[in-house]
Amino acid sequence: VAHQKADWVSIHEQICQLLIPIRTSLPFLLSEKERKHGTEQLVKRQKYIIDLAYSTAREFVWDGKHQEAIPAALHALRLSTEVYGSNSVQLVPAYLLLAEASTGVGRLPEASKYLSQAQWIVLTTPDCGAAVQCKLHRSLGLFCTAEGNFEQALYHLANDIYLASSAFGLKSVEASGGYFHMANVFFRQNKMDIANSLYAEV
Repeated sequence: VAHQKADWVSIHEQICQLLIPIRTSLPFLLSEKERKHGTEQLVKRQKYIIDLAYSTAREFVWDGKHQEAIPAALHALRLSTEVYGSNSVQLVPAYLLLAEASTGVGRLPEASKYLSQAQWIVLTTPDCGAAVQCKLHRSLGLFCTAEGNFEQALYHLANDIYLASSAFGLKSVEASGGYFHMANVFFRQNKMDIANSLYAEV
């Protein structure tokens, strides 16, 4: 009951009616053209729900409501798997969001599992873009920070900054996030000079 209530509050109330047409199978006696059209409509609906579930989960994380974010992120992951397949790079954002939410509620082993899945997909996708890779490194950096593994966190955040700079430009807002998180790590290590120079860079 608690899980159902959490799911309802997180995302299900918004998508309940939207799920009905995608869970209803197409009539059997359709022409090839009608079947193709039906399949296209199904994929469109699924992608819309993925975007809605992902953005809802993202907002919960931004608001610090990590527990509420998890059911919405799980819906985004499940539907992304149905639409894109289980090894698609399209699943990485949902895995990273689940890792961040799990870290936020203190479930570090769960977060580690989601990060491993995301990392595996990125490693096995040769043409994976720098934008996705920088998000992965940022998530790994934040996870290592939560674990108290600051050296590893700095390694991942440096990669985040490098990849974000190559994808979006050296002075981009995307790169500034990496500087900010890196400054926080130096702050926690009591290295105030470095932290302050990075905060100034942000």
